[in-house]
Amino acid sequence: MPRASFPRVLAFLVPFLVAAGGILVGFALSVGLPGYFVFLGTSAIVAAIAILGLGIVTGSAGMIALCQLTFAAVGAWVVAGLNVIGAPGGFVVWLAFGGVAAGVVGILVGLPALRLRGVNLAVVTLGFAAAADVTLVQIQFPGSVTGTSIERPEAFGTDREFFFLGILVLAACGLLVYFLQRSRWGSSWKAVAFSERGTASTGQSVPGAKLTAFAVSAALGGVSGGLIAGQVGLAFASSFSPIQSLALYVLAIMSGAHLIDMAIFGGLLWIVVPELLKRWGVPQDWAFVVFGVLGVQALTSGTNLGTGIRNLWWKRALRRSAVPTKSLSHDVDPAPPHRQPSRGEPILVVRDLSVTFGKVEALKKVSFELVEGTVLGLIGPNGAGKSTLVDALTGFLPQHTGFVSLDGRSLDKLSPTRRARLGLRRTFQQDRVPPSLTIDAYVRFAARRRLSTPEIADALQFFGCPPASTRLASVDVGTRRLVEVAANVLSQPRVLLLDEPAAGLSHEEHVDLGRRLTQVPDRFGTSIILIEHDLDLVRSTCDSIMVLDFGSVLASGPQDQVLANPDVIKAYMGETELL
Repeated sequence: MPRASFPRVLAFLVPFLVAAGGILVGFALSVGLPGYFVFLGTSAIVAAIAILGLGIVTGSAGMIALCQLTFAAVGAWVVAGLNVIGAPGGFVVWLAFGGVAAGVVGILVGLPALRLRGVNLAVVTLGFAAAADVTLVQIQFPGSVTGTSIERPEAFGTDREFFFLGILVLAACGLLVYFLQRSRWGSSWKAVAFSERGTASTGQSVPGAKLTAFAVSAALGGVSGGLIAGQVGLAFASSFSPIQSLALYVLAIMSGAHLIDMAIFGGLLWIVVPELLKRWGVPQDWAFVVFGVLGVQALTSGTNLGTGIRNLWWKRALRRSAVPTKSLSHDVDPAPPHRQPSRGEPILVVRDLSVTFGKVEALKKVSFELVEGTVLGLIGPNGAGKSTLVDALTGFLPQHTGFVSLDGRSLDKLSPTRRARLGLRRTFQQDRVPPSLTIDAYVRFAARRRLSTPEIADALQFFGCPPASTRLASVDVGTRRLVEVAANVLSQPRVLLLDEPAAGLSHEEHVDLGRRLTQVPDRFGTSIILIEHDLDLVRSTCDSIMVLDFGSVLASGPQDQVLANPDVIKAYMGETELL
């Protein structure tokens, strides 16, 4: 085995080894725990799986869902119904069907999340939980009226054996979540939580990211509900009340349930706190008050237990490793270009592009062409319409008029996601790079294609970025901008619009970045439109320049001619010479 591939194989095996260790511990507990604690342990497992699902939709995707136990009720209903009719396959198969059914319901419930956010989404999901609770009280679960107990698998018929089955299911769910979090789905959840516009600009469907988060979260809720039904034998509406969903949400927020171990810790708290109150002679309902206080503290502080522990660990690991943050140097990589694009053919054509906000004309019949293999500078004073032009070109302002084509294909009425997939990419003035990812995960997510480790390392080194294993939360904004540029270049777009990519860098680093950007068309086959205020960066990078002023093209052409134009000097720098 090649030496370089061994760490990757080891990293792949680690979660399976952890899961195997957890299963061994679970088996020992199933044998050694007293009967009452076995029952409590099963309840903790059920809660941990439900919280694990909440960690996806709430912790990773950043949406508020207050109906997790309603999804659990769907899973319990399916298991109870299949048990009543004697469906083939047995309990484990019914459990899987319950999870799938809950996932479908999760997609339906998640549809409002495509338009609603924050408190409004919370009200919708809580309303769904309340409506489901009233319905379940009225119609009851299958078999509850006749007393038809749910049949457990033969190998897991006793409480101890069923506890071990719960351990197996929890291990399987943990592995599923682990690999999903590290897949493109997982990256899309974290990206959409940080910035929906940034997610769309990478070609990722924002609705798709939200609905997959709801579906996976609900499916895990459905599995937990099926286990509840198998644990108690009969499912009742009182096990899935809205107040319990609220308490689970609070535990997920407080513990940091997007982390698998903290979801398990939240499941333990779900059982330990009421049990301690009971032993101290306090009514167990006071557990909801305790959870509420912990949740308020987590929400007001903006931190959770899991993230706090991880941050301390990462800081200590960073101090031990003492890896310096990379930055741009003055040595431009002399490596040969990957391919030589043909020059002279217009790749992006814009005709009479106009944008109006009420009575304000932000853009007035802007027309230009970007020639393949070149770098076009877009400059102008503040308020000239530069960012509006970028938004219109990339689909974030669909109400524009005019014509935009890429490689001869009209982009009219196409979404930002679709335009990005066709090869029109952009970066942002504001930070849109999700800090919860590593550089490697973000680059692979934004590139939308299979990348080799050496290919990523080469691009990061070219742009002066830290190593791929570095966490984005540990680097400054200027470095994150360089990572954003590198990731978008690796997607091999036809055109890349860079909106002030050097913000946060020193003046020397500005100029150095410009020297690298001049190599991008030949090295990566990507043409560039550069929006910048730093004229030194523009001079060192751009083949031609277009100047906007009050939404109109003031001048366009070779940079020497444009920067010497008296109208440009007056509009951009007053009476000061530009050259």
